Amino acid sequence: MPAVIKLSDQLVSDARPYAAAMHRSVPKQIEHWARLGKAAEENPDLPVGMIQELLISLEEAKAGKFSEYQFG
Repeated sequence: MPAVIKLSDQLVSDARPYAAAMHRSVPKQIEHWARLGKAAEENPDLPVGMIQELLISLEEAKAGKFSEYQFG
């Protein structure tokens, strides 16, 4: 459910170039950072890059973009 929250001007300003580079809206960029930060806090032993790849993998699986791993 969408909610109105107050964010600092600095956070919005910091998010703007990242949002443009990643073809996201500023709110979606901040949401992405929040999701990544939450996952990082829940998994402190994992590098952020690995967490990003895991989040991408989960979204790919939801979209049906996966195949069975072939050993050998």
